[in-house]
Amino acid sequence: MPCSFLLSEFPFNSKVMAETIDLTGDGGVLKTVVRKAKDDAISPSDSLPLVDVHYEGTLAENGEVFDTTHEDNSIFTFEVGQGAVIKAWDIALRTMKVGEIAKITCRPEYAYGSPGSPPEIPANATLIFEVELVACKPRKGSSLGSVSDEKARLEELKKQRELAAATKEEEKKKREEAKAAAAARVQAKLDAKKGKGKGKGK
Repeated sequence: MPCSFLLSEFPFNSKVMAETIDLTGDGGVLKTVVRKAKDDAISPSDSLPLVDVHYEGTLAENGEVFDTTHEDNSIFTFEVGQGAVIKAWDIALRTMKVGEIAKITCRPEYAYGSPGSPPEIPANATLIFEVELVACKPRKGSSLGSVSDEKARLEELKKQRELAAATKEEEKKKREEAKAAAAARVQAKLDAKKGKGKGKGK
């Protein structure tokens, strides 16, 4: 069967995890870890929403492969949580770590539903994907880093803004004081001139 063939590509059978997790609570998306990631591996997050994956999709009914990245060793990239893929993938990928391989079983309501995706995927089809999470990346223009790095960066940015605001406020206060002192000097000169003028008039 295609799934068995896919498993044979990875020499990690000793790490196969038998536990199946119901990610939706209604049996709609089931996940079984095939290869466990390292403990310190990162997961998709708000700061790392772009994911690179390898996958193979089969029909649960007959095991027929309808899509795979393994034939040309390509990478599929998408942003988690944006509806760019089927619901099951948005749900399951958030629970995975880089380096992990998982089997994801998707009921129709979390896949292509009653319309299916002809001609490859028939109506009301339950699908099975074997997915490897290759990498998590920030959106284009963002700097790469872990969630903790991102929090630290934002905290540092907040401190810098607060410091800049305090400096700006201090500079404003000094300008106001200098302006008031200058006004006082001008007023003093005017008062002095008025005083001299009164003296000449007598």
